[in-house]
Order: sequence, then C-alpha cells, then structure tokens
Amino acid sequence: MSATPASPAAEAPGDEALRAEARAAESCTVEVLVERARGLLVEGRRSFLGITGAPGAGKSTLAEAVVAALPPGQAVLVGMDGFHLRDDELTRLGRRERKGAIDTFDSAGYVHLLERLRARTDAVVYAPVFDRGLEESIGSAQPVPAEIPLVVTEGNYLLATDGDWARVRDLLDECWFLEPGEDVRVDRLVARHERFGRSPEEAYARTVGSDGRNAELVATTRGRADAVLRLTSTIITS
Repeated sequence: MSATPASPAAEAPGDEALRAEARAAESCTVEVLVERARGLLVEGRRSFLGITGAPGAGKSTLAEAVVAALPPGQAVLVGMDGFHLRDDELTRLGRRERKGAIDTFDSAGYVHLLERLRARTDAVVYAPVFDRGLEESIGSAQPVPAEIPLVVTEGNYLLATDGDWARVRDLLDECWFLEPGEDVRVDRLVARHERFGRSPEEAYARTVGSDGRNAELVATTRGRADAVLRLTSTIITS
C-alpha cells in the first residue's frame, strides 16, 4: 500500500508579506512603465497610479516623465509633497529640523484630496504643489479637471500604515516602489541638497541623517507595492 503524499505545510500568517518584502527589484525602462501607465487609462473611469520610494529614488522625475509621455489631457501629477506643513508650524511643533519625516505632513489633508479626486464630483479640484526653491507648499496651484482619467501621485509615504497614511493604499489602483540602488540614491540626494543651497558637508549630513531615517521607514513599506522597480534608462530632464 503506497503512502499518502504529505500535504504541503500550511503557510504561516505573514509569509506572503515576507516574500514580497524580500523580492528583488525588477529592471525596466521608462518606456515600459509609460505603457504600463497607459494600461490604466480606462474609458469612463478615473484611475490612480502611485509612485513611491525613499528620498532620492527618482519618484518625481519618473512621475513627470510618465505624465508628459501620455497624450495631453490624459494624466495629471498630484504630489504628496504639497502637503508639507509650513515651516512656522513645524517650528511650533518642534519638528522643523525633521522636515520631511512622516509626521511633518498633513496626511489627513492628502487623503481627503485623493478622496475628492476619486469621487470626481467637482468640475475641477485644485491641489497644492511644493516649491523646492522656497521650501514651502503653494496652495491651489495644480488644477485637476474632472475629465482627466489618470491621476499620478508620488511621495515617500504612500504605502505607510501609520494613522491616515494607511488609507492611501486603497485609493490607488496601482503603486510602484522605485529602488535605484543605495549608492545612486544617496548621490542623487546629496546633489539635490547642494543644488538648493546646502554646502557639500551639509548636504551629506542631511542625506545620511534625517533623510536616512526617513529612507529606513520607507523601506519597510516596499512589500505593499504592486511592483518594485529599478530603471535601466536615463530620464532626460530640462
């Protein structure tokens, strides 16, 4: 009498999440991602694409490239960074030196905006944008007409599970996690800080200090993404 084959061991709770957390980044070109975004254009409905990753991952650059590559009037970019708290409010809260940390944003306001955009009941919704030169948000700077079918949103904490941030993931039809490699990311971030007026020493200290702590938090959310991506082509910016 032959033995009955053993049943596969039951998967322990959390195993799927651990596998997702450990998966390698998928190499792809910008062109491939534009076509993937194009697949979210569905007649009669509005879709939401999230792009996340650590500071310096290239989120805003890719988001801008995707929107620019799609036909005019098909996509709009709404950044999470528009919900930075003002510097004077951060000072009042004692968080000014940690600007960019998860608790230095109006997360409830960001979620409310996404919900308004998803409801699509207003002829136009105005979103804030973040001006890196001023280091401040500018309210009502980005119009989002109801007829635009794809909203692209990018930011560090789209997949976070703290407080109101936990509501963001369910508002996105798809979310990509960018992972360019740590050396590339750090070099980009140092260069960005220098470009906006910090000395090389200040830029590096910021990158490995508060930005580094933020990157560690963002890394814990990668398992919630639909895809973990590493670009193999360079995005040309003006």
